[in-house]
Amino acid sequence: MKKPLITLAAVVLFAVFAVTVYAADLSGSWSAAVQTNAGSGTTTFVLKQDGDKLTGTYSDPYGDAAVTGTVKGSDVTLAFTEQGVNATYTGKVDGTGTKIEGTCDYGGQASGTFTATKK
Repeated sequence: MKKPLITLAAVVLFAVFAVTVYAADLSGSWSAAVQTNAGSGTTTFVLKQDGDKLTGTYSDPYGDAAVTGTVKGSDVTLAFTEQGVNATYTGKVDGTGTKIEGTCDYGGQASGTFTATKK
């Protein structure tokens, strides 16, 4: 009876350790290449991570906006409002914690993909 409990405890500890090691700190400046059905361009995110919460700014040629978001494991979600349009970026951070790839939606007016690289 002790051996199965010890094995179970070891598996649980390994899982907790693996999640803790994988959790990258996304704080910092990110340059994003964006491709949408309305055109392409580059943007900058400056993020601060506190646990699984993200805050910061989004900047592009049209202006700046406050960003909120979450990171859970490798899943990242960023949201902001620019010129009255609610935008959402949803993606996955790679194992190095320096690249996020995913999709973006500008309130149904434009959608596409993005690749963000940590500076």
